Amino acid sequence: MAETKQISVPDIGNFKDVNVVEVLVKAGDAVKAEDSLITLETDKATMDVPSPSAGVVKEVKIKAGDKVSQGSVILLLESGDAAGAPVAQPAAAAAVSPAPAAQTPNPSRPPLVRGGGAAPSLDKGRAGEGLAHASPAIRRFARELGVEVAQVRGSGEKGRVTKEDVQNFIKAALAQPRGTAGGIGLRVAEMPVVDFARFGAVETKPLSRIQKLSGANLHRNWVSIPHVTQFEEADITEMEAFRKQLGTEYAAQGIKITPLAFLLRAVVEALQQFPDFNASLDASGENLILKKYFNIGVAVDTPDGLVVPVLRDVNQKGIVQLAKELAEISGRAREKKISAAEMQGGGFTISSLGGIGGTAFTPIINAPEVAILGVSRSSMKPVYRDGAFVPRLMLPLSLSYDHRVIDGASAVRFTVYLAQTLADIRRLAL
Repeated sequence: MAETKQISVPDIGNFKDVNVVEVLVKAGDAVKAEDSLITLETDKATMDVPSPSAGVVKEVKIKAGDKVSQGSVILLLESGDAAGAPVAQPAAAAAVSPAPAAQTPNPSRPPLVRGGGAAPSLDKGRAGEGLAHASPAIRRFARELGVEVAQVRGSGEKGRVTKEDVQNFIKAALAQPRGTAGGIGLRVAEMPVVDFARFGAVETKPLSRIQKLSGANLHRNWVSIPHVTQFEEADITEMEAFRKQLGTEYAAQGIKITPLAFLLRAVVEALQQFPDFNASLDASGENLILKKYFNIGVAVDTPDGLVVPVLRDVNQKGIVQLAKELAEISGRAREKKISAAEMQGGGFTISSLGGIGGTAFTPIINAPEVAILGVSRSSMKPVYRDGAFVPRLMLPLSLSYDHRVIDGASAVRFTVYLAQTLADIRRLAL
């Protein structure tokens, strides 16, 4: 005779109104004793609630997001003759290893807990193709990273998904060609919709066209490129003295010599020594395209937002010519007279905020480039030299780089070389 049982949440300690984070079965599923039915999450642990006996799920009474306590009904389970009848199974079910041998059914058996207590059992994900074997701890880890565990190939015993499998899945996603990484399992939670007017007076100000365009690109670059930022300081005391001397000499010609002109030349010197920084990944993500030209993008702050015009063939130009071109192209950018072609073809970007302030920041890489240099405001600092502290003008540098292409050691060597070049501008003549 078929018997329908009401399966409830067993004793889960003193926890009440516990969040249901995942329902692992649906109506029509055949389950064995000890198979996981739902996953609960408290502020201290994630736990699976196992089935006390074998049978066929007739009706699920809860859903993800519900709050439950001891005694809350989970589902109706039909056991007996009906439980032995053929039921529809997912195609991959035959490939799944059997669950641990069933013990004597005990409705009061506590759930399997992560965070102290019994080791978690394998649970079954049904969101993707087939069944995914992963412990509650691994499922939570995957959820926190926005990964569908059912899409991860398990390398553990009997196909179990491990923490390393989830990490490797994310690495593979990041290594995909641009534009494809977002389609293989990485998800971002929806932004909350808030009526801010409930809390006080508000004003709606539309984003500028530049902000809308750059915002989408910045978001894409941030989520699809593994950013790391290396910080350094350059002693520009002598450079600044020479810059002021040049400024006096060329003031009559209306030419303003800025620190950025020196930075452009110094960056080119560094790029020639470290060509991987003047490169881009190809469409397959498996080859690096090394650029033999030196076109440098310079971020310009305009009333409508940030634009990045490109100065071409920087390696063929001197400080004074670069200063003239910087003033001209920055002025046209602020007047909205920059063409789209003038913002293309860069191999590296400099974002200088020194004229405004700040001590350091993390610039976002301007894809398809692989690195960007952030420059903050210089300041006088005591530097220990030759047995005494002396005042030196120090310039903060922030290099963000694509970790798929550039490793930390290379980034440090690049910033150290750049700082040395700025500290002794005679190197620019070499």
